[in-house]
Amino acid sequence: MALSKEKKNEIIKAYATKEGDTGSPEVQVAVLTEQINQLNQHLQVHAHDFHSRRGLYLMIGQRRRLLNYLRNQDVTRYQTLIQKLGIRR
Repeated sequence: MALSKEKKNEIIKAYATKEGDTGSPEVQVAVLTEQINQLNQHLQVHAHDFHSRRGLYLMIGQRRRLLNYLRNQDVTRYQTLIQKLGIRR
């Protein structure tokens, strides 16, 4: 269920703020969002997989903390990121 190396590199290229950027909040949130979406699809098929559900909750919490940090640092970057990802509608 982990992201493939190619998919992760695509996400990093799409959301990087500069060359070689893998640690910015935008990149981290984008990667977490893709993992969350994949895990949601898995849990729709395997409803009783509670260990994966716990991992999903941890990822959602991490993404929430990163988004809160980004919102407090720069509101415009936050707004463009949530628009691009289609979260917090």
